[in-house]
Order: sequence, then C-alpha cells, then structure tokens
Amino acid sequence: MPRGEEKDRKARAPLRRQPNAALFGKDLRSMMYAFGDEAPQADSVQVMEDILVDYISELCSEAGRVAGQRQKVKVDDFKFALRRDTKKLGRVEELLTMQKEIQQARKLFDEQEG
Repeated sequence: MPRGEEKDRKARAPLRRQPNAALFGKDLRSMMYAFGDEAPQADSVQVMEDILVDYISELCSEAGRVAGQRQKVKVDDFKFALRRDTKKLGRVEELLTMQKEIQQARKLFDEQEG
C-alpha cells in the first residue's frame, strides 16, 4: 500500500473510546422518544451514539484538514466542511445568527442594568 493511502486510511479510522462511555446516551434517548420510540432499547441508543460519534469525529477531522497549517480550527472551517450539505450548513448559519442576537440582547440588558 502506498504511503499516502495508508495515511488516509489512518485518518479515517474511527476514534477508539472507552466502552460504556455514554457521551450522548441521555440526549439520544430523549430524541428517540420525541421521534416516536417510547422505550428506546439500550442497543439502539448505543448504535445511534456510535454513528453520532463517528460523524462528529469525521467532521472535526475534515475541518482540521481545511484549517491546514493554522494552529486553530475556525467556524469557517466547519462551514466549509459542510458546504455540500445545504440543510446542515443552513442550520449552522441559523444558529450562528441566533447566537449573535442573544449576545447583543445580553449586552443591551447588561448596559441597562449597570
């Protein structure tokens, strides 16, 4: 196997995490309930969590590749990584806009209070 292909394969390898380390279990159970699964089975929640962790890992890796030699990954790197998924990119833009509005409202509130 050529050296570049081996490097790419290693970069795409899923992160190894500790077994039973439920990072999103409670939230996923709530989401599954909201989408109609009244009593999500533990195995189903675990599969969903594995998919979610893999997706987040791949997205972060792609954003890191976009960042290149910079020391920091920026929001624009994530937006670039999501450029082909218009729904997710649109949601990111919406959330960033809401974040700015909330920050401005807090600033106004703090100024009025002080």
